Amino acid sequence: MFPIGVNTWVWESPLSDAALSRLVPRIAGWGFDAVELPVEQRDDIDVGRAAELLDEHGLTTAAVCAVTSTGRNLVAAPDEQIVATQDYLRHCVDVAVRLGSTVVGGPLYSEVGRTWRMDAAERDAVYRRFRESLAPIADYAGERGVRLAVEPLNRYETSVLNTVEQALTAVAELPSASVGLMLDTYHLNIEERDLVAPILAAGDRVAHVQVCANDRGTPGADHLDWPGFLGALRTVGYRGALCIESFTAHNDAIAVAASVWRPLAAAQDDIAVDGLAFLRAALAA
Repeated sequence: MFPIGVNTWVWESPLSDAALSRLVPRIAGWGFDAVELPVEQRDDIDVGRAAELLDEHGLTTAAVCAVTSTGRNLVAAPDEQIVATQDYLRHCVDVAVRLGSTVVGGPLYSEVGRTWRMDAAERDAVYRRFRESLAPIADYAGERGVRLAVEPLNRYETSVLNTVEQALTAVAELPSASVGLMLDTYHLNIEERDLVAPILAAGDRVAHVQVCANDRGTPGADHLDWPGFLGALRTVGYRGALCIESFTAHNDAIAVAASVWRPLAAAQDDIAVDGLAFLRAALAA
């Protein structure tokens, strides 16, 4: 059975110490195994206190989510911006180490919402620059037992990496031990022709998995091929967590970034509680 986690973005953005203190006991009480913790800004939470809180309630940190907000880019950006983004990603690795997580994931290449057209030669150059920019971070992470998980996003959120095939091309020359892929059912449903083939293609590059419905809502309240998806993860030997990632329409910044214009469930808690129940049943089946 895969551990099942939930991202605090279901309720809050940015995360704060007060919000984490309120959410962790509830998440543990519902029966989750893990949480995903986003690092939007360096000082959002007291990482040491977060580690103690999670340990107190028997939760692990499935992944630290790097947030490529405005000005965080590893490609098609000024050198100083790339250096600053590398420094931020090293900080995310340090947070993961402190929280006992082995994964730092997200669209590590470019800020969300940044799109531009590229011909084949331009795309090759962007991917080459990405590898060059990510390589020292991969070394830093690998030395600390952390794996970077590069997430392809849908076409409306980036033009750099949309498909698993593109992501595999982009990371091909980087060591699999320290660089893998983060796969999200929301983006897969938009960009891939099914949920099975891309997982099989990714193989042991699958480093972390996020799940939600096709509309970003509750897993299971959708048209997705969950038996095929879960079966493919087993086939490639994935043993990490399945983490529910959704967002609230009640936070201005995150609602705009994720294009969440309406509630995705009767209550945000339902996304977590009902999603957990569905995933437990699907895995048991």
